[in-house]
Amino acid sequence: MERNEVNSAFEILLGEIENVLESLNNEGEKSFKSQNYEKVKILSENASKLIAFRDKVKELQKEWKSIFNEKLPVKIKRRKKTKKLQKGLKTNEREYRIPILETLVELNGEARMKEVLKKVYIKMKGYLNDYDKEPLLSNSNQIRWENTAQWCRNTMVNEGLLSSDSPRGVWKITDLGKQYINNNKN
Repeated sequence: MERNEVNSAFEILLGEIENVLESLNNEGEKSFKSQNYEKVKILSENASKLIAFRDKVKELQKEWKSIFNEKLPVKIKRRKKTKKLQKGLKTNEREYRIPILETLVELNGEARMKEVLKKVYIKMKGYLNDYDKEPLLSNSNQIRWENTAQWCRNTMVNEGLLSSDSPRGVWKITDLGKQYINNNKN
């Protein structure tokens, strides 16, 4: 990756962070108007954490720029481009929601990622296809279905179904996640 590509990556990341902040602000405004002050408080706390994170990313971007202001002679190895899997070939991320949430309920609300993934695999074994069981093209050490399950976890954290403040490597269901299971089990 060239120097300018890294800077572009920082700009893309900062842009995405701003999009999330805007969404939090909009959601907070709606919650405030509907007098859901508990949700306003949670959204405000998340926004504060995100602003702190954005500031760290900006500092890293400055640090990156300062490294290459010295005109260091660097030979940059380009990453091999890999073809993405065509849409629709792997099992959709949404299919992992209920198995992940049910597994967490069975494990008393929280568990280490590896333990969750073992049980999710057992629940989904009949649904996973050959593409799901292949390693990723970008990382031959990771199986595609596990990667998709981890992205599903990330999505559910963003939606409040899983806890965002659980220890690293631990997945934890929220009350909203338990409510989601009850509403969508079938």
